[in-house]
Amino acid sequence: MDFLMSGVAACGACLFTNPLEVVKTRMQLQGELQSPGTYQRHYRNVFHAFITIGKVDGLAALQKGLAPALLYQFLMNGIRLGTYGLAEAGGYLHTAEGTLSPSRSAAAGGLAGVMGAYLGSPIYMVKTHLQAQAASEIAVGYQYKHRGMFQALTEIGQKHGLVGLWRGAIGGLPRVVVGSSTQLCTFSSTKDLLTQWEIFPPQSWKVALVAAMVSGIAVVLAMTPFDVVSTRLYNQPTDVQGKGLMYRGILDALLQTARTEGIFGMYKGIGASYFRLGPHTILSLFFWDQLRNLYYTYSK
Repeated sequence: MDFLMSGVAACGACLFTNPLEVVKTRMQLQGELQSPGTYQRHYRNVFHAFITIGKVDGLAALQKGLAPALLYQFLMNGIRLGTYGLAEAGGYLHTAEGTLSPSRSAAAGGLAGVMGAYLGSPIYMVKTHLQAQAASEIAVGYQYKHRGMFQALTEIGQKHGLVGLWRGAIGGLPRVVVGSSTQLCTFSSTKDLLTQWEIFPPQSWKVALVAAMVSGIAVVLAMTPFDVVSTRLYNQPTDVQGKGLMYRGILDALLQTARTEGIFGMYKGIGASYFRLGPHTILSLFFWDQLRNLYYTYSK
């Protein structure tokens, strides 16, 4: 039940934040491995990107990749939050004195994130391809020509096998380890502190909301560089063997991006990341916390 509630909570958040994921993906691919000022900026900021995509690609394009995004969120967060929830309920995250251990919480969050992200990696790759697809006048990054999630998975599987489907999975793991451990550790720690300080009434939804807001800020700052290179690793063109043509791996992607685009290149799309990750973190953790409270209240 923990896994099901976690997956449903993440999907609920995804419905609201997927347009921001589309914007974030395109801003991260814009000017890929090009020096600042040497390329046309189709997307100047988050709000300009929304208007541009809606005007050129149509409003429906803002929900591109929704099917794989929902499936990925259900798989990844169902496993991630469900596993973390079981560890928390089992008392593995607390010290002998009963207080939350930040190191155990971070380790559990990172491990749970790795499990979910690796299993859901093919879905995330297809989601990235679909969200990057755009009309030629505003296209950024390599353009795949997928017609949908199942067609894309089938085509990649037939061409490159299981190796092709899990391409970029290892490179995507640091993003998830950093993001998941930061998110769950800061969420649990902040919630624990708010409860100890008795700022809000016991079991108040405001505790989960404030904790999720603090967690969202921490996640964006820690995860964005890894998110940028993960998007690029997944979206890069491949040779006939399914091997990436632009990057050899995550370290190569980080070095190339930093060398050609500078430190700001590592934080491309941070505005979209904040507007997307902030609400997504707040909504998914808030829904998760409230669903668990309802379940444990009425299952007794």
